[in-house]
Amino acid sequence: MSETISIRGFVATEITSSTTPGGVATASFRLGSTTRRFDRESKTWGDGHTNWFTVQGYRNLAGTLGCSIRKGQPVIVVGKLKIRTWEKEGRVYHSTIIDAEAVGHDLAFGSANFIRTASRPALSLVEQPQSPEDGPVVDPGLDEPEDREDGHPEEHGVAAVVIEDNDGGLASLDLETGELAEV
Repeated sequence: MSETISIRGFVATEITSSTTPGGVATASFRLGSTTRRFDRESKTWGDGHTNWFTVQGYRNLAGTLGCSIRKGQPVIVVGKLKIRTWEKEGRVYHSTIIDAEAVGHDLAFGSANFIRTASRPALSLVEQPQSPEDGPVVDPGLDEPEDREDGHPEEHGVAAVVIEDNDGGLASLDLETGELAEV
């Protein structure tokens, strides 16, 4: 059996990383997915049955799992469900494995901050060194406002921030509004 499924649950173990004999990076963890049921008589929510899965990631996903996911965190996993059956000493055993295509934090329980790991990101922050044409260069040793010669320290010493897109074009970024303007 091999079906694409989506499962919400909590990471039950630390991430285990390894490499296949062919050199492919792998990472895995156990996922517990517990149903919640509303009891109409007591008017309370309660935990139902917990299903357990081994989540297996490969290649780039394996590398980011170890950096991003921790035991106890709520996650959503999308992947292929594989049920393996084997017999040992007359008993039949089953294991449920999800070959993950995507794993992410369940934002219904908290917040997360995404950082792209591609070799060339779609957008990157590039700090441009201040040139003499931009105005006076502030001595980094003068960190107190009273050490500066002029009365407006907030007008100097702020690095220009630009965004570099995939085409290599640059646009300046207004840090207060987040708006882009061509350079």
